[in-house]
Amino acid sequence: MANVELTSLAKLPTLSKLRKLELSDDVISGGQEVLAGRCPNLTPLNLSGNKIKDLSTVEALQNLKNLKSLDLFNCDVTNLEDYRESVFELLQQIAYLDGFDQEDNEAPDSEDEDDEEGDEEDEEDEDEAGPPGEYEEDEDDAGSDLGEGEEEEEVGLLYLMMKEEIQDEDDDDDYVEEGGDEGEEGRFCKA
Repeated sequence: MANVELTSLAKLPTLSKLRKLELSDDVISGGQEVLAGRCPNLTPLNLSGNKIKDLSTVEALQNLKNLKSLDLFNCDVTNLEDYRESVFELLQQIAYLDGFDQEDNEAPDSEDEDDEEGDEEDEEDEDEAGPPGEYEEDEDDAGSDLGEGEEEEEVGLLYLMMKEEIQDEDDDDDYVEEGGDEGEEGRFCKA
């Protein structure tokens, strides 16, 4: 829900399984206390670019016990003296604030974290799907027309759309049924 001019979290539904919430570049100034009750499993929370001005608003996030990363970059609260120290003191559960820990070490990319968490799921789904080109050869494919050492190249929709030679014909003529008999289906001629 980033950059959608969201002003309040009051109508946020209960999303107990939600782990990551992006609320950046909205106009939220308070009301974060609802997050603990409705999204208790948030790990990263991005509130950057909002209208958060004081630490009391941040204090409302204390009940998010699983919160590990909070982003308040470009919020007015970041201009307060001792901002970082104060937030780390208020929210002792977080490891990263605005992408850095208390010792100013940069947080690992969230994509890296997702990859680590997804490794277990990947192992379970190993037989279901995989990246293109890594499929086991079916017996039906064994007798393909390709010579030895040649690989079949998959052609996707994007490839077809990008080819200049493949374009919609300028043929606006409709097909009409020949004759008037209802029993003669499938016979058409150009009008």
